[in-house]
Amino acid sequence: MHLSRRIRIAVLAMLISGGAAQNTDPSSAIRSALNDKAFGRALELLRPALEHSPSDPRLWAMQGTAYAGSGDAKDALTSFRRALKISADYLPALQGAAQIEYDQASAAGIPLLEHILRLHPGDVTAHGMLAVLEYQQDNCRAAAAHFESAAAMFASRAPALHAWAACLVKLRQFDKAASVLQQSLALHPDDRREQQVLASVDMMAQHPQDALTVLAPVLASHPDSLSLELSSDAYERSHDTDKAVDALRQAILLDPENVGLYVDFAALSAQHAAFQVGIGVVNDGISLQPKAAPLYFARGMLQVQLGEYDKAQADFQTAYDLDPSQSLTVAAQGLAAVQQNDLAGALATVEQKLARSPNDPVLLYVQADVLSRQSADPAAPPFQTALHAAERAVVLRPSLAPAHSVLAKLYLQAGRYSDAARECRKALEIDPDDSTVVYRLIQALRDSDQKAEIPDLLKRLAELRAKATQNERAQYRYTLVEDSAQPQ
Repeated sequence: MHLSRRIRIAVLAMLISGGAAQNTDPSSAIRSALNDKAFGRALELLRPALEHSPSDPRLWAMQGTAYAGSGDAKDALTSFRRALKISADYLPALQGAAQIEYDQASAAGIPLLEHILRLHPGDVTAHGMLAVLEYQQDNCRAAAAHFESAAAMFASRAPALHAWAACLVKLRQFDKAASVLQQSLALHPDDRREQQVLASVDMMAQHPQDALTVLAPVLASHPDSLSLELSSDAYERSHDTDKAVDALRQAILLDPENVGLYVDFAALSAQHAAFQVGIGVVNDGISLQPKAAPLYFARGMLQVQLGEYDKAQADFQTAYDLDPSQSLTVAAQGLAAVQQNDLAGALATVEQKLARSPNDPVLLYVQADVLSRQSADPAAPPFQTALHAAERAVVLRPSLAPAHSVLAKLYLQAGRYSDAARECRKALEIDPDDSTVVYRLIQALRDSDQKAEIPDLLKRLAELRAKATQNERAQYRYTLVEDSAQPQ
């Protein structure tokens, strides 16, 4: 997408000199220097010219062009913007400033390019540059429209086509995204990554046969685990379960450390009531990766279907023990410090904010959430602080489901099982799809010897985990497309 600096400077020089009287214009020597790429000489000539005519936008744009040619983007941009203060519609200055902002991936280039399009609506280059900048700002609705207007410009640029497709996927325009990616694949028909990305979008568009057609060359030669995983899903959606199972088994053989493949096999087994077969495959995965929480969740889901509730509870407990982040609510997980397992740093940040806003229920529940990870001893000061914060949070905002969830966890740790069950039920009234809360309710009922409800709750938990697995698979498809989008 980028014009080379040499071409760009030459174009600007011609635009600036266009329409000027070649014989009488005193700036002809400057234009000649710019055309010869003698940028230092042009800058020397511009100093007295600007002293004499400081309100001439052409001279400021020439200076911007000279600075740009010398590699001084900062002074070039200052010069172009000075020209625009004098003449807001002066096209060479708009184009020069826009190109610099674009090269720096700056959102400041967007209004400049929009200005150019108001003057020249059919400027394909401006549309293309706007498409990329809007995409970089994650404004896909605007970006997609500009990609469309600059379609011819991107026809041979695979990274830009991927960016366009990624935007269309975010807008859930899957058929259009697939059409764009077909153009990209045509540029590199043997590129395995291109085939996988297009197949992923075909699956999003509910066209599994198209995905299988795209993947056929890979599957016929040297299939890899990702292509086999995609094809397994496509076979299943095409009602060819035998091929789906075979593809997934082959993928596992090729990539036995890939936890997601075992989870996919468990989900496929559950769909066809082959629970024991699924458990056997997941057991193989656990033997290779005994600390992978998703495998225990997957096995627990299958054991629920077999009515093996004690085993399911044990697997769910192991999964939560292996992945403590499951016990943190969304707000706490969102703290960068928590994501880096720096609980002390996260707590310091929250407490600084609480000092200014001591009655903020969200801050109080995040404080409780983080503190609950530091100590499970009900007599310890951090635990007591956490309990007090969570209790205040639910009083200040009874509709805050995560606060009820954290309070339930603390009550469980304190042995207050009936109180924990009460808070779980309140949380589930607000957010019935919170699998962590469902599990805490199971714990509270089990420890208070109220077990009649547990089998139904375990089934509910298995359904929620299955839904989460589907969502994770869909998110992986999105990520695959987004990772391929690197506009140039």
